[in-house]
Amino acid sequence: MNESTIQFSIRQEPENEMRLILRQVYQALDEKGYNPISQMVGYILSEDPTYITTHNNARSLVRRIDRDELLQELVREYLAKAECDEKKKVEA
Repeated sequence: MNESTIQFSIRQEPENEMRLILRQVYQALDEKGYNPISQMVGYILSEDPTYITTHNNARSLVRRIDRDELLQELVREYLAKAECDEKKKVEA
């Protein structure tokens, strides 16, 4: 049995494009009266595009983002913020 760890590698998506798309999708969901965070989490977890409205082409936009890349970026940003928060606590 092979005990070595397999590395997962994905291509790098331009972060700015991903943020722009997420903001547009968020705005479209908000305009239609949905809870944008809940709807986007539902989409990320299930990959079911019906969680995202077609308003302002949001469903087509969000499908441009690779879900694995999105999750990778979310984890990276979360950990970077947590590290920044920890540094602030130490400095205080």
